Amino acid sequence: MKLGELSRISTVRLLPVYGVLFVLWSVLLIGWVQYDTKRYLSSVVDEILRQRVHYLTHIDRARLPDAMAQTDALDLRGVMLYGLFNEQGQMITGNIAEIPEGVSLDGVVHALPGGVQRIGAKEAVRARGLATKVEGGDVLILARATSVLDQVNTIIFRSLIWGLTLTVIPGLIGGLWLARGPLRRIRTIESAAQPIMRGDLHQRLPVSGRRDELDMLAGIVNSMLDEIERLMSEVKGVCDSIAHDLRTPLTRLRSQLHRMHREAPDAAHAGVVEQAILDVDSLLDRFRALLRISELEDMHRRAGFTEVHLASTLDHVREIYTPLAEDKHITFSFEIAPDTPSVRGDPNLLLEAVSNIVDNAIKFTPAGGSIHLRLLHDGADSARIDVIDSGPGIQTSERDAVLQRFYRGSCSNKDVSGSGLGLSIVAAIVKLHGFTLQIIDNPAGGAWLSLSCGPARSAS
Repeated sequence: MKLGELSRISTVRLLPVYGVLFVLWSVLLIGWVQYDTKRYLSSVVDEILRQRVHYLTHIDRARLPDAMAQTDALDLRGVMLYGLFNEQGQMITGNIAEIPEGVSLDGVVHALPGGVQRIGAKEAVRARGLATKVEGGDVLILARATSVLDQVNTIIFRSLIWGLTLTVIPGLIGGLWLARGPLRRIRTIESAAQPIMRGDLHQRLPVSGRRDELDMLAGIVNSMLDEIERLMSEVKGVCDSIAHDLRTPLTRLRSQLHRMHREAPDAAHAGVVEQAILDVDSLLDRFRALLRISELEDMHRRAGFTEVHLASTLDHVREIYTPLAEDKHITFSFEIAPDTPSVRGDPNLLLEAVSNIVDNAIKFTPAGGSIHLRLLHDGADSARIDVIDSGPGIQTSERDAVLQRFYRGSCSNKDVSGSGLGLSIVAAIVKLHGFTLQIIDNPAGGAWLSLSCGPARSAS
């Protein structure tokens, strides 16, 4: 599975959004838990400090040092900090080295931003405390270290990190794993769509039966294909019926004109009738070509595909068209690369396609010009047939239009007969085989048609 393919899947694209939203929500949730826990523990500490200061301030002044010593003895964890200082700030008793900076003598518990310096400790201890005056003007300070609160904050923060790690990483892995299923189904749908894109409207997209979004989309496309196939069948049926039904009266008309030509009283009448016969023949040729294209567009013709040696096909084309080229004084050169691979196809149709291209080249190449027919390697398993002439060429803006029915290029000689269906037949044969027909820029002028006999690919 390629990274580029994964990046186009909606599930994978939603993963970062989900991850960011989950992280933000987790941070907000843990932040609230941390704030509420800190507020609760702080209230507990404050209540303990208020109770103890109430007790110490209501005992006899002479017993105060002993009471504070007993308080220190009961503090097994060493979190209580206390001190009794005289008006000059000198310590009388306790374990606080000096009055904390910024402490207020209001008897209210505050966070001590500068901390409390314990006797014998190197660094100040973060604490919450209060200070108040007792009998005799001395200052009583009680504080409690916030180490427990800090540890709780650390535990909550670690829990947040571990929670995010254990949730986001499995989520990403699970999302990538879940994306494999839709990607496999997309590939299956793509494979099923290839024949449809080549014109086989009988094919349908697979439906898994899960009734999910992909099945809904495939069902919509299949319904659309049903309607397109029905409309195309109706249009094709009407066109085929018109072409088929008109051939009979045109054939009858030609027979009558031929009889009139034989019975014409003079040469003038005979010439007019002969021209009418030629016009009728031109109409019949066009109807035959239309029916031929309709036949080629039926994809069931592929059932008769076999191995085709293109070198033999080009030999037949050379035998057929060399005399025509010589009559028009056109140089017809021929080139076949050794060991060109064979292809799967209909040998008669491929012969017809190459013949139509060469026939067009002979029609539009002026006397004294040249046509070069060659067979080359086009990759490991493909071959390419090139027909290069020195005629008027095909303008870039007309390269798609010349493959449509009845279109004749603006550079074409209007005196050259034709119905504009030759290259349409070639395009139908190429589409049936899944090959590629390209009209390439010819530096020397003229037309250069290249037929790639291999897997279909877009023209460069």
